[in-house]
Amino acid sequence: MRNKGGVRRFLRTWREDYIYQTLVSAAVSFGCTALFALYNGYLGFRYGSVWHGSIGIFYLLLTAIRGTILLTEKRNQTRSEAEQNRCRRQTFLISSVLLLLLDLALILPISMMVVLDKPVSMGLIPAITMAAYTTWKITMASIHISRQRRRSSGNILVAELRTVNFIDALMAILTLQNTLIMVERTTADQNDMLPLSAVSSALIYAIIAAITIRMLQKGLKQPKV
Repeated sequence: MRNKGGVRRFLRTWREDYIYQTLVSAAVSFGCTALFALYNGYLGFRYGSVWHGSIGIFYLLLTAIRGTILLTEKRNQTRSEAEQNRCRRQTFLISSVLLLLLDLALILPISMMVVLDKPVSMGLIPAITMAAYTTWKITMASIHISRQRRRSSGNILVAELRTVNFIDALMAILTLQNTLIMVERTTADQNDMLPLSAVSSALIYAIIAAITIRMLQKGLKQPKV
């Protein structure tokens, strides 16, 4: 009975408290991202794979950003409101620098995808499954980006978490595109795919960079406490 009561309270809080919902989702994403970072880092080191090493750095920076924000919010539970705002601003600036580094770290893996140099070892069915997951991921990230303006209660770190999730989803689109091209391509149409890959990769990277800069500008406009 106690377990059922705890589940009900959790679900009620999940539905009614947007900030709590964001932080719980970020905690789950933090764990998954950390595993991805370790996995790709191992493959990069074990097999000398430039792709896995570079994408491992991307996931490592994502882990650091989410972890820093979650740690700040956990410690803020015992702080005054003024102290909370001050710590949030400091954490925002630190995580924004990490996000800029993340954008730079994306240059190498995206460049490898543009020239179709990313290793792919899956068939069509896993690729379709990956497409379905990526569609769900970008849809949810887009929905939360639109909702955060109305429901984040001025918490800049909550807005940053949703922005990071959106960037993560955009990177998933690039990876999916490259995977589908590599799975279905033939020797005859290999060069025909390069322009499409280059244009779409450049466009998505430009969106990621613009989102990062806009978020940093918004954060710097926050009043100092």
